[in-house]
Amino acid sequence: MFESLINAFRAPDIRRRVLFVLGILVVFRLLAQVPVPGVDRTALADFFAGNQLFGLLDLFSGGGLSNFSVVGLGVNPYINASIIIQLMTGVIPALTALSREGEYGRNKINQYTRYLTVPLAMLQAYGFLALLNSQRILTGRFDLASFETVTQILTLTAGSILLMWLGELITEKGIGNGISFIIFAGIVSRVPVTIQRFLESPDWASAIIFAVLGFAAVAVIIYIQEGQRRIPIQYASRVRGRRMYQGGSTFLPLRVNQAGVIPIIFAVSILLFPSQIAQYFTTSQVGLVRDAAQAIVAFFQNQFIYGLLYFLLTVGFTYFYTAFTFKPDETAEQLRKNGGFIPGIRPGRPTQDYLARIVQRITIAGAFFLGAVAVAPFVVSAILPGLGGLSLGGTSLLIVVSVVVETMKQVEAQLMMRNYEGFIR
Repeated sequence: MFESLINAFRAPDIRRRVLFVLGILVVFRLLAQVPVPGVDRTALADFFAGNQLFGLLDLFSGGGLSNFSVVGLGVNPYINASIIIQLMTGVIPALTALSREGEYGRNKINQYTRYLTVPLAMLQAYGFLALLNSQRILTGRFDLASFETVTQILTLTAGSILLMWLGELITEKGIGNGISFIIFAGIVSRVPVTIQRFLESPDWASAIIFAVLGFAAVAVIIYIQEGQRRIPIQYASRVRGRRMYQGGSTFLPLRVNQAGVIPIIFAVSILLFPSQIAQYFTTSQVGLVRDAAQAIVAFFQNQFIYGLLYFLLTVGFTYFYTAFTFKPDETAEQLRKNGGFIPGIRPGRPTQDYLARIVQRITIAGAFFLGAVAVAPFVVSAILPGLGGLSLGGTSLLIVVSVVVETMKQVEAQLMMRNYEGFIR
């Protein structure tokens, strides 16, 4: 890996791309420190200290939400829009047909995603401000007729759209996926704060244990993320026009974890939603409502029940999202059209059933892996309570490792292309 980085900086074009990415990330971190006026900073910090749901959202914004900065919403509206469009693509026939039209279809779907991001960002900005107002964190009047409220909504929306644009610039002119890089930068930006807190009251025994667990977790994540089942594909010789195309053999890679980190995000959002809503009614004047709300909050505060539900929801959403992202019928049809087949399996419906069976089997490993990543912090804190302020977030670690691995793959691909160009010349 280090050799690839050194070679990348030696190549002028790749070095320019890497420096461009670093420059955009610096701009993002500077924007995350520009506050939007109108909030009580002390009350805002207390609110995020005791709220798990918004702590997760703040993770993806790199602390911009807890700072109430101009990029406080982060890329969350764009991520939500992408998930919605992706789910709708599997349901709406027009979007399904559009997704099969190659680059033109992908560009149109990306355009629809950008359009959907704007109203979602405005709704999220309004909802966040309404929540802060209910917690008496806003210092001004919260009303859509108020100039200050409208300005805050437009500022947060514009900041989210700006981050979306910066992410697309990274994808176009840099290396790697821009949105993933912004999330990555937001997570990594918390490392200096964690180190500072540790140095205030150092516990070197806990630090060594934490480092060993961290290295082990990274190794396991890389091993599972890169794991794949290679289905052999054979292409028969075929004639097109007056040309004869020779057959060949290749393979169809089916990744163990095809769903990525999306199932964890789905699971934690749904799991935290009931307790978050119930907290608003714990002080209700109606006795039945107050008792029910307090019972729901107490139920979800049980770490064992919370961890068990977290694990089960993550496993379930892994199967659900994999079913949307990988369609055996479309893959079998594409193989048939291109003259490909799996040795020993007839084209058509038998190939579809075979691929569906393989995907179901390997998804078991991917689902249990994501479930283990989700509940790993609870297990570690229960077994080793002495870690103190050090934390090993499974979701953030999975995102960071995935971004680094994918980026290094693209850097190596760029270096390989340069070698081939030099050979051809």
